[in-house]
Amino acid sequence: MAAATTALSAGDRVVRFAYLGFCAAVFFFLLAPILVIVPLSFNAEPYFTFTEGMLRFDSEAYSLRWYRQVVEDEAWRRGIANSFLIGLSATGLATTLGTLAALGLASPAMPARRFVMGLLISPMVTPLIISAAGMFFFYSSVGLTQTHIGLILAHAALGTPFVVITVTATLTGFDTNLTRAAASMGATPLRTFRQVQLPLIAPGVFSGALFAFATSFDEVVVVLFMGGVEQRTIPRQMWAGIREQISPAILAVATFLIVFAVTLLFTVEWLRRRSEGRKTQR
Repeated sequence: MAAATTALSAGDRVVRFAYLGFCAAVFFFLLAPILVIVPLSFNAEPYFTFTEGMLRFDSEAYSLRWYRQVVEDEAWRRGIANSFLIGLSATGLATTLGTLAALGLASPAMPARRFVMGLLISPMVTPLIISAAGMFFFYSSVGLTQTHIGLILAHAALGTPFVVITVTATLTGFDTNLTRAAASMGATPLRTFRQVQLPLIAPGVFSGALFAFATSFDEVVVVLFMGGVEQRTIPRQMWAGIREQISPAILAVATFLIVFAVTLLFTVEWLRRRSEGRKTQR
């Protein structure tokens, strides 16, 4: 009996180590092509490969020249400013519309909720090239192509489904008796939303806003269709850098985007745990 137990424990250890090794191999396969960009962005030479000096860890082989070029170049500065301007504006619009839509979908009196929900999240499942072409023809007819307003509206349409999904998921655990109690005490619907609902669903709203901002910040296809020179964002400028002039400055910007994505993931995970903690306390 003891021998069988020992054999079983040894077998479990083998399976566990094999499982961990497989997970490590998958993570390496997925992350290695991304993480290799970070050291390459410090290359002192204008190459996209590791030089002999970098492999020897020679201090002279590493430089911040490409980061300085991004900071000093007018095109990159305009791209960064446009990305934040369009991204933050589109996020605000998408968060407002998505939250209102989720509140409507959470109401039992809402007719055809499944159909409306499918319609709202359709931009997520529609190929982006089709959405971009449709937006181009629609916005060109009203004179909003090659304008910041047109890109803000287009990116808001792409980000709204993420807000709808996250807020709707948060509302599934919302106690509707709280709104009934607020109404019985004379609170208006607006006051009930502002002082009762919004504080409880805030993690879902903020998570949806982060996803909407990331969608706008990383989007390039719609910008290619609708944006002009003055509306170039960071991804559009990176695309132009690859097509027109190969420069390791692209790697410096890519490193910034990697740090931004990691920060976003940690923030979303923190919000998820905070929301679960609140549900546990209730």
